[in-house]
Amino acid sequence: MASNVNPTVRRRRLGQELRRLRELKGMTAEEVAERLLVSQSKISRLENGRRSISQRDVRDLCGVYEVEDHRIVDSLMQMAKDSRQQGWWHSFGDIPYSVYIGLETDAASLRVYDPQVVPGLLQTRPYAEALITGALPETTPTDIEKRVQVRVRRQERISAPENPLRLWTVLDESALRRVVGSRHLMRDQLEHLVEQSQLPHVTVQVIPFEMGAHPGLNGQYAILEFPDAADSSVVYIEGVTSDLYLEKANDVQQYSVMYEHLRAQALNVDQSRQLIADIAKEYAR
Repeated sequence: MASNVNPTVRRRRLGQELRRLRELKGMTAEEVAERLLVSQSKISRLENGRRSISQRDVRDLCGVYEVEDHRIVDSLMQMAKDSRQQGWWHSFGDIPYSVYIGLETDAASLRVYDPQVVPGLLQTRPYAEALITGALPETTPTDIEKRVQVRVRRQERISAPENPLRLWTVLDESALRRVVGSRHLMRDQLEHLVEQSQLPHVTVQVIPFEMGAHPGLNGQYAILEFPDAADSSVVYIEGVTSDLYLEKANDVQQYSVMYEHLRAQALNVDQSRQLIADIAKEYAR
């Protein structure tokens, strides 16, 4: 098992392996919980990678599953140890979407649809600050700055000299027309968007207003894919008080099909870049 993955992905892989061992044993999560005198929800959280897994948890589960190969147990114990290490984002304190950041940090590609705003990875610092201030009016200046710093740090995946994140973004035209901060700020943001769209690993498409109703009207979502085949794709849907992570193959497939429809209905890359540039000029008047 690879050792150069971040704690979030390591925890997710470990959870998948523990689920596989349980299913091989033919046991339900409820049966395992009863054996260990814990709640069924704990077993579910351990398996979906949303909860830290201690080496004691691994030892106890391997005992229930009667895993006799010490090499497998030792490997899982090491994964549990590594999964409790902290990623770079933990240095910023409590980040509500830290699980997502961990996944994004290790992703090979990211497909994003946003009907309202420019995605975080393509935002300028002033735009990000104005957006967070407006979206979270009761947030303190200190916390706003922390969120901005995290967003800027995440953008390093785009500018990485080796293995940069492959980003495909589909935007609704409303994201370009919504004035966040000021018209001057918006001009700079859209010019930055045009510049970023020229990177070979970044694709930006826009769905114009005249397209009317389309599959993305239900809201923003992102699809993350990973370099290791052992890591299944994840659909991420951001919420106000909690986020949703969909990993079942059928769910990911449905969102992927919807994304293909969005790409097909959007302007092509050159047309999208021209529309963004034209709107940026409008803000300069």
